Amino acid sequence: MKPVRLMAGFFTVGVWTLVSRVMGFVRDIMIAAYLGTGPVAEAFLVAFSLPNLFRRFFAEGAFNMAFVPMFSKKLEGDDGAHRFAQDAFVGLAGVLTVFTVVGVIFMPALVTMMASGFLGTERFDLAVYYGRIAFPYILFISLSALLSGVLNATGRFTAAAAAPVLLNVIFVAALLVAGFGCECTDLAGQMYMGQALAYAVPIAGVAQLAVVWFAAKRAGYPLRFGRPRMTPELKRLAIIAAPAALAGGVVQINLLVGRQVASFFDGAVAWLSYADRLYQLPLGVVGIAIGIVLLPDLSRRLRAKDDVGGRDAFNRASEISLALTIPASVALMVIPMPLVSVLFERGAFTSDDTAATALAVAIYGLGLPAFVLQKTLQPLFFAREDTKRPFYYAVIAMVLNAALAVGLSPVIGFTAAAIGTSLTGWAMVLLLVRGARTMGDAAKFDARFKSRLGRIILSALGMGATLLIASTTMQPFFGIPTLRYLALLGLVVIGIVSYFGLGHLIGAFRLSEFKRNLRR
Repeated sequence: MKPVRLMAGFFTVGVWTLVSRVMGFVRDIMIAAYLGTGPVAEAFLVAFSLPNLFRRFFAEGAFNMAFVPMFSKKLEGDDGAHRFAQDAFVGLAGVLTVFTVVGVIFMPALVTMMASGFLGTERFDLAVYYGRIAFPYILFISLSALLSGVLNATGRFTAAAAAPVLLNVIFVAALLVAGFGCECTDLAGQMYMGQALAYAVPIAGVAQLAVVWFAAKRAGYPLRFGRPRMTPELKRLAIIAAPAALAGGVVQINLLVGRQVASFFDGAVAWLSYADRLYQLPLGVVGIAIGIVLLPDLSRRLRAKDDVGGRDAFNRASEISLALTIPASVALMVIPMPLVSVLFERGAFTSDDTAATALAVAIYGLGLPAFVLQKTLQPLFFAREDTKRPFYYAVIAMVLNAALAVGLSPVIGFTAAAIGTSLTGWAMVLLLVRGARTMGDAAKFDARFKSRLGRIILSALGMGATLLIASTTMQPFFGIPTLRYLALLGLVVIGIVSYFGLGHLIGAFRLSEFKRNLRR
């Protein structure tokens, strides 16, 4: 993939991910207004997180990181790519069908694993009920991820990037239909809303699978269900995918530890979940988009022994990732209160919820650049089919996260979960950078990246100071319902103008580069 196509693919995925995240905000704003941070909200959030946790292992971890490089190499050599994809599709479907049935049966154990603090409360029974409804989503979304990997490897990013929008559209529709004529101020009304949300999950999974299946069919890969068969290539895929599943899902494993800690504090599961949505916006738009586009590109370059092109692709991906996420990180740490207040504080979501969620947002903001760097560093290993070292790094990161989250929680409460996640993110980056040193020049940061990084940080700090002054000056407007939206919009505009203006002035980047890539 040429640099032009690489960046065009990144912006395609990024734009559609942005649309999905914006719709996700609409969804979460509505959930917060209807359910607040009460038992129904926490029960649904845990139930919905279960299939999403496991899809990181079965789909995004194992297949986007192990399947894509193998498929890309077969694609380049015209060596049975369709047959390999078909076998992988059928095999994954078979494994996940069994896993889904087992998960539904043993849902109480899964909820205990996720949130043992719910035991003995009404939250536990609700989470089990909602979880059994929502869990089949893992089958549909994991197959969607495999099909998305096929599309991404062939340079077709639009359908795979657009499909997740359906999840949030269906959620919003379910909330509107269920909320019509419903006061939802008592527990019975909120339980009805929670049930509507739970049923929306598998429906959205079917819709997403349909979109990418038809796109793959048009691309010449009409994958179909059938009887699984173990081939030598699938055995090799399984060997590679096992450690990749853990390494690719390390952030989710750390979030699991965080939810386990949070479940012992009333409201904390919801606070961390809403905070997670805020930092996931830049992470999804930039980090995930870069990871999706970079992995197949690196795989092709390594096959062609194009180390120079591989190094340039890695550096430019890292450069643009940090240019967009470091200022987002600073903003999350400087103005978390206005962000959370304007976006979520209404209905059942109180000012106390705002304060707790804003604190978590600021802590997650500290780790945001690390989460994004992982998305550019991990493909260096996976493109070489080296999943063992990321696996070892993931184990170290998990142990560190558990020690921080569990060890600090008796002292500082639920924020220990967020602190553990952010610090572990940086530890994982250090391990990946150290491990990449053995890969030669293709995995090294070049002079342009090093030169621009310091200027990017300086520009972001200047923007942070500007935002701090502006938010303090505009504080009275955030208390006026009719003006707080405009006030937040004003803050966002001030942040964008100050960052890009200062960055262009001191040479952190060139605005023409962003314009050119957007056009492409």
